[in-house]
Amino acid sequence: MTEISSKATQGPDAGAAAFEAMLRDIWSEAGGNASALARVAMTESGSLPSVFAVSDLAAASVAAAGLAVSELIATMGGGKAAVEADRRLASFWFASSLRPDRWSPPPPWDPIARDYQAADGWIRLHTNAPHHRAAALAVLRVEATKESVGRAVATWSAEALESAVVAKGGCAAKMRSLDEWVSHPQGRSVAAEPLVRLSSMEDAPPLRFACDAARPLAGVKVLDLTRILAGPVATRFLAGYGAQVLRIDPPDWDEPSLVAEVLLGKRTARLDLRNADDLARFISLIREADILIHGYRSDALERLGLGSEIRHRARPGLIDVSLDAYGWTGPWRGRRGFDSLVQMSAGIAEAGMRRLGRERPTPLPVQALDHATGYMMAASAVLGLIRRVETGQGQEVKASLARTGLLLTRHSTAVTDEPLRPETKADLDERIESTAWGLARRVRAPVSVDGAPMRWDRSASPIGSDQPRWE
Repeated sequence: MTEISSKATQGPDAGAAAFEAMLRDIWSEAGGNASALARVAMTESGSLPSVFAVSDLAAASVAAAGLAVSELIATMGGGKAAVEADRRLASFWFASSLRPDRWSPPPPWDPIARDYQAADGWIRLHTNAPHHRAAALAVLRVEATKESVGRAVATWSAEALESAVVAKGGCAAKMRSLDEWVSHPQGRSVAAEPLVRLSSMEDAPPLRFACDAARPLAGVKVLDLTRILAGPVATRFLAGYGAQVLRIDPPDWDEPSLVAEVLLGKRTARLDLRNADDLARFISLIREADILIHGYRSDALERLGLGSEIRHRARPGLIDVSLDAYGWTGPWRGRRGFDSLVQMSAGIAEAGMRRLGRERPTPLPVQALDHATGYMMAASAVLGLIRRVETGQGQEVKASLARTGLLLTRHSTAVTDEPLRPETKADLDERIESTAWGLARRVRAPVSVDGAPMRWDRSASPIGSDQPRWE
C-alpha cells in the first residue's frame, strides 16, 4: 500500500487515518495513479468542530487537487513535485479565504432561508435565489417574513411541504437521519454511484501547450458555467495555477455575498443562452476551450441546446466536468439542491443534532460538501487534461454533493476534539488584493506544490465585468 505521510506541526497526529482514507478514495476514483500518493504530506493538526471528519475532508480534497497539478508537471517533463496539504488552512478556506479591509460582503443568506419546525419534524427552505423564494412563498401562501413562514410551515408535514415546494420549482429538504437516507430510494442510488464518474469521449489530436512548471496551467482555457459554490471553487483553484478562466452568467444572475470570494483569478461575462446569437457565441467559446466546468441541473443544458453531443462535437477532446446536487441516478436526479439541503436530506444535520444533544438541526460548521466537491472536480479536470495530452482523448467527469456527503459519513469515526489553532496575521498572504469592493487579503494557500506556488493574476470583480471572449 502506498504511504501518505502526515507531518503534524503541533499536537498529536490527529485524524491522519481519515485523511489518508479519504485521499485514497478521491484520488483513485478521479483516475489518479496510486504511486503518486507517496508525494503527499499533511501538515498541522486539529479539527473544525463537528461530529464528522470535516477537516480531514478539507485536507484530502485540496491534497488531491494539488497532486493532480504535480502529476501534470511531471507529465510535461518537470520533476515529481512534492505536495503538502495544510489541514488548518484548508479548514479556513472551507469557510472563507477572503479577509476584507474595512468592508463586508452582503449577508450570505436570504432572511427566509433557514430550518423550520414542521408538524412532524424539521425542514429547510433555501430561498437565496428570487425564484426559489417565490416558489416557497407561493406554496405557503404567506408574506415574506420568517415569522409568518414559520407559522405556516408548522401546519405541514415536512415531507409534504418538501414535495410541494420542489414541485413548484423551489428548493427544500426534510431532515432525515442517516438510516432513513440509507433506505431512501435516492440514498440507495447515490450509494451505488462512484464518487467521480469518468467517461471517455471522442478522440482529438493530443493537446500541446507550453507547460511552465511554475505556472503549470498557463495557456489552458477553462470555460466556467457554474454557480455557488462547488463549481466556482473548482475554477478558482485552476485559475490559481495559471488557467485562463472565463465565467459566463445569464443577464439576471448575481451572487452578491460570494462574488468576491469565488471570482478570484477569473474573467466574467454575461450571455443569454436562450438567445440564438448568444448561444452561438457560447458554442464558439467551447470550440476554443480545453476544459468546461458546469453546475447547472443535469437537464438544463440539454434544454438550452447544449447537450453533451453538441458540446463534444464543437470541441473534440474537451474535458467536460459537471456537478449535480443529489446524484446522477435515482428518482431525485436533476432535483434542485444545495449543500445545506443535501446535509438535511442525507442525515448529516440530524446526526449532528442527535450526537451533540441539540434541539435543532446541526449541520457541518462549513459548506464542506460544496468545497470538497469543487476540489475533486478540479483534480479530475487536471487529470483529464493529462489524458488529453497523452492520448488526445476527451473525458466527461460527473460529481455530486450527495456522493461527497457519503464519502464524509463513511469516515465519520476518526474525529478529534482538538480545535484548530486560531487564525493569526501570519496566516494571511502578504499581498494586498484590490477587489472591486475594496482592499482585502487572502488566507495563505491551503496546498503547496513544490516549485509551483498557487497565486492569482486577477483580483475578484463583479459578475459581467468582461466581454465574452478569450484573451
